[in-house]
Amino acid sequence: MDPRYEMVIGLEVHAQVNVKSKLFSASPTDFGAEPNAQANEIDMGMPGVLPVLNRDAVDAAIKLGLGIKARINRTSVFSRKNYFYPDLPKGYQISQFDLPIVEHGTLTIDLDDGSSKDIGVTRIHLEEDAGKSVHDFGDEKHSHVDLNRAGVPLVEIVSEPDIRTPEEAGAYMKKMRAIVRFLDVCDGNMEQGSMRCDANVSVRLKGQKEFGTRCEIKNLNSIRNVMRAIEFEANRQVAIIEHGGEIEQQTRLWDANKNETRAMRSKEDAHDYRYFPDPDLLPLKLTEERIEAAKSTMPELPDEMKERFIKEYTLSAYDASVLTLSRAGAHYFETLVAGTRDAKKCVNWMTVELFGALNKEGLDISDSPISPDHLGELVDLIEDATISGKIAKTVFEEMWSSGKAPKTIVEEKGLVQITDSSLLERIVDKLIEGNPENSEQFRSGNDRVLGWFVGQVMKETQGKANPQMVNEILRGRLRP
Repeated sequence: MDPRYEMVIGLEVHAQVNVKSKLFSASPTDFGAEPNAQANEIDMGMPGVLPVLNRDAVDAAIKLGLGIKARINRTSVFSRKNYFYPDLPKGYQISQFDLPIVEHGTLTIDLDDGSSKDIGVTRIHLEEDAGKSVHDFGDEKHSHVDLNRAGVPLVEIVSEPDIRTPEEAGAYMKKMRAIVRFLDVCDGNMEQGSMRCDANVSVRLKGQKEFGTRCEIKNLNSIRNVMRAIEFEANRQVAIIEHGGEIEQQTRLWDANKNETRAMRSKEDAHDYRYFPDPDLLPLKLTEERIEAAKSTMPELPDEMKERFIKEYTLSAYDASVLTLSRAGAHYFETLVAGTRDAKKCVNWMTVELFGALNKEGLDISDSPISPDHLGELVDLIEDATISGKIAKTVFEEMWSSGKAPKTIVEEKGLVQITDSSLLERIVDKLIEGNPENSEQFRSGNDRVLGWFVGQVMKETQGKANPQMVNEILRGRLRP
């Protein structure tokens, strides 16, 4: 983006709450059910029915509020947000407006350069989801409505406009997803729509205090798309301003295939929704005992775990933040390191080789074909010089595809490291004798030639030579 400008970004995250029934009815919330198989009279807005608030969804919102160090309001109110959509049978959505259940929190994000930044969270409120319009089913001339999602409980998490770059937005989404997963508030699955993001984006000249006119990009379904959409939208706004135009406040759609945002409608303000308290629901009042009870069930959260990893395993802040992005990842690491292995070496094998392979296959760490016990055994084989680091990568690939233990693979394929000094000396001597020009270059001060010799020894031994021994023998033989 034009370096004279800066972005001002606020995110609204909708997370589906992990509960068995809907926010105001007993209908189930399972993903993938037959259309309209999970909608009853309350979800369909039939006359004469009354909503009943889901207690578990309230407790989930309390935990999330505590997880971001926010204020839990002892009294909150549910309101009707009025608008018309084909997939909103009542003509209004039950949400929270001026008195939400959670306010004034903070989320600390970890950035790639090792620094961290606090992002304010304005509010978290409970609301019901709408249904889903289906346009790609049956006759092209007709659309259909699936109300399975109508009434599903959501927490909407609204940030302050503290985010300044797409990278910070990505870090915010990763951290928020980690927290909702640690707390089991939401599964964080953006591909299935259980976690979605709207991004509010504006631009302003650096040093300017006033915010620019913002546009909201709706329903972003991956962290990558959040970052791409923000980047495009900010550049679009700068281009308009630089050509003498003005930004129109809009709601915009993201087209991932064309890598662009496009206008959907003019952006509504709160007064357009004509909020008023829902007369069918009493104000929600929370006792100290209930908040303390929710707090007592909370696990160790990513920030706490990150600090413990830094102290207990002497890890860098970056490594600790990567490992604590998911509870499964943190548990994998603690099983792998087993209290005795070198933590940094374990981190390197996890974050480089294992995470790389998982990303390539689109797998979560809980689906890893390599168990922490097997990866730990591989680290042990390197540590006791049974195999070299180069051979270990070959063993890792075999572990990934076969699921076999590393010791079994090393024995079956004869991959034990060569540490016979007399054998290595004979190979080195033969190489030096056959390449006098290279030997002379090293003796003349060209240290890079040593790498060529090491490579030749590895080639001769099929990567099984102990690299430290090879280096020592070569330096001894080549020394003037």
